Amino acid sequence: MVVGIGFGIGESSGFGSRDLMTQLVKMGDNFGGGGSRNTSPVSQRLGSRNVSPSKQNGIKTKPRGFDEDIISKIAKPHHPDVHMENDIWAMLPEDLLNEILARVPPFMIFRLRSVCKRWNSILQDNAFLKFHSQVPSHGPCILTFWKNSQSQKPQCSVFSLPLKQWYRIPFGFLPHWAVWLVGSSGGLVCFSGLDGSTFKTIICNPLTQAYRILPPMHYNQQRQLTMVVDRKQQSFKIIAANDHYGDTLLPTEVYDSKLNRWSLHQKMPAVNLCSSKMAFCDSSLYLETLSPLGLMMYRVDTCRWEHISAKFPRSLLDGYLVAGSKKRLFLVGRVGVYCTLQSMRIWELDHEKVMWVEITRMPPRYYRSLLRLSADRFECFGQNNLILFTSWNQGKGLLYDVDKKTWSWITGFGFQLYHSQVCFYEPRFDASIY
Repeated sequence: MVVGIGFGIGESSGFGSRDLMTQLVKMGDNFGGGGSRNTSPVSQRLGSRNVSPSKQNGIKTKPRGFDEDIISKIAKPHHPDVHMENDIWAMLPEDLLNEILARVPPFMIFRLRSVCKRWNSILQDNAFLKFHSQVPSHGPCILTFWKNSQSQKPQCSVFSLPLKQWYRIPFGFLPHWAVWLVGSSGGLVCFSGLDGSTFKTIICNPLTQAYRILPPMHYNQQRQLTMVVDRKQQSFKIIAANDHYGDTLLPTEVYDSKLNRWSLHQKMPAVNLCSSKMAFCDSSLYLETLSPLGLMMYRVDTCRWEHISAKFPRSLLDGYLVAGSKKRLFLVGRVGVYCTLQSMRIWELDHEKVMWVEITRMPPRYYRSLLRLSADRFECFGQNNLILFTSWNQGKGLLYDVDKKTWSWITGFGFQLYHSQVCFYEPRFDASIY
């Protein structure tokens, strides 16, 4: 189910014509989990007494035999209406109101802005943004971006991993160019677009719907871009690397939001790249190379390229570099021979020994469901030790949690379009485009 968070977009997210603060209280109870009466056959055989229907709602015992995901869907507790005095809530101190609103899931904020002029101004106020920046992050989300086949208008849906819910984000604020998704970092999303004959780079915050067109690069060519946000410094950088113009290797260009300009740096040494996919990990940019075999690393602090002789695993068919948390760098790829038995594996780079260490293998049943044919292409994305697999012929994504060592399917509207573009996304109102 897709829930709209704009004005009149999508389905209702639970806010009706009743007092909105009442609904906020209910929403907080729902996010805190629920329960239902223990009705398992075991308890009945042991002679547990029957509970009258009038008292069933008060019992919070978890049903046996159900996991937490099932409970969150089918065990919705009933909450009676609570009468709340409007005059009391109208006199709520502004700092306390900011504290409350800063803890509301960010996708619900759009609905709250239409309550009254005061709330609309509070949610755009620097004081609220300060409170919002101090509360824990909402958690990782998956953003899918595509264009409507008929109207060619940009569309966007976000799947919240903490809430296990799809939300539709209005994206009509972007320029009407041919744009494609580059990636996301720290609450900002980067797009690359073609305005006539000029390539442009766009930075936006989907929640505030603020966007910014960056100055043109020194070379008017389509580039492979990577965006990195520094929340402490309230700035971001964009790195353009590993691109050719004819037979000429273009120099590395770096955009600094504090300087508001692109700067030219060292050219990447002549190498045979294994893939154009890049991963940013621990203040460095990594690319796979076949000749010489290993990795090319670009250090942002020194603006220099270095080669790392980390040999790839044997029989690696196609690999993706995925950045994890802190200094963890993963390699994801298929091992085997085309048209024969294959498997998907994940390795982690041992920086001291400069070698790849296998950490897990995709279970065969997931692999067969993800890639029905041995020649199928797949995409791989990573953030905060989460790795997402997608395939062009599937309407779902496969998520692997490195820390929990768990696999899970993600289905829904955002994966049903084969031409949709995907990346991880962290929703934040305080992410500034300047």
